[in-house]
Amino acid sequence: MNDPLRTALAELLDGLPSKEVAAAVDRLIANYRGDTPTDAPILRDRADVAAYAAYRMPATFEAVRSALAAFADAVPGAAPGSHLDVGGGTGAATWAVTATWPGGRDVTVLDWAEPALALGRQIAAANPALRNARWQRARIGAGLTLDPADLVTVSYVLNELSAADRTALVGAAAGAAQSVVIVEAGTPAGYARVIEARDRLIEAGFRIAAPCPHSAACPIEPGRDWCHFSARVGRSSLHRQVKGGSLAYEDEKFSYVAATRLPAEPAPARVVRRPQIRKGQVLLDLCEAEEQMRRATVTKRHGDLYKAARDAEWGDAWPPAGSAS
Repeated sequence: MNDPLRTALAELLDGLPSKEVAAAVDRLIANYRGDTPTDAPILRDRADVAAYAAYRMPATFEAVRSALAAFADAVPGAAPGSHLDVGGGTGAATWAVTATWPGGRDVTVLDWAEPALALGRQIAAANPALRNARWQRARIGAGLTLDPADLVTVSYVLNELSAADRTALVGAAAGAAQSVVIVEAGTPAGYARVIEARDRLIEAGFRIAAPCPHSAACPIEPGRDWCHFSARVGRSSLHRQVKGGSLAYEDEKFSYVAATRLPAEPAPARVVRRPQIRKGQVLLDLCEAEEQMRRATVTKRHGDLYKAARDAEWGDAWPPAGSAS
């Protein structure tokens, strides 16, 4: 996790009663993994916001940063001059954007939970690129009007909305942005929401930059599998305390789509499962530009490509830039 963000969270959470935070964390997890939309803010008060900061903000940061890295690879030179984070809560996505493209830009965070916005504003004081960000209260859903922005991010928000509100939000984002990055939980339901948003963005004239190597229909048969990825998240001492964990890390599973109106060069293929390393060979499950899923076997006879396959990670583009397939 970004060191200034880690430091800001540690200072913010120092001295908070862990039992209160733990109880709020349990409720937030139920909402985060649930399928029932709500018309009320999930982050209701200071305890909820503290719990979110301790448990969810680092994971959201890493997931969004991973999605943005893939987007940046596909759209080189497209550093956004303005960023609108819809349903941004405490602003994890804004930190991920500044980690991907250093420097200042016009930043606005919209959320319907005033405690989350207040805490996000407080944490952002530690990041020079976010000190002039605007933190505005708004109901996310039907009736939302968005100002134009180079980049709109929507992370872990669609699960909180009704189907009608999801449609309205994705439509508003498509109408306001040059590029849209949407991140959801890496569950079958989260993937379904991402695919729904992906279809709407394509209908609105966007091309898919990542993770898909094409803008055609997803080759995964609905109900049989789902596309998701993983980001390693370092756990703080408070994080381990409130969740009772002992490991210094956890893996955040997420689904995402990055779409743009800008010229894009999607990856030739994407590694969509953790590579399987066997004696003398590596098995890669790939989503390919030919609109198909395929398992590729890379052996020692492939030379440098075999070495690259041994280093490949879940979510990577394939083959690596500059190599032959």
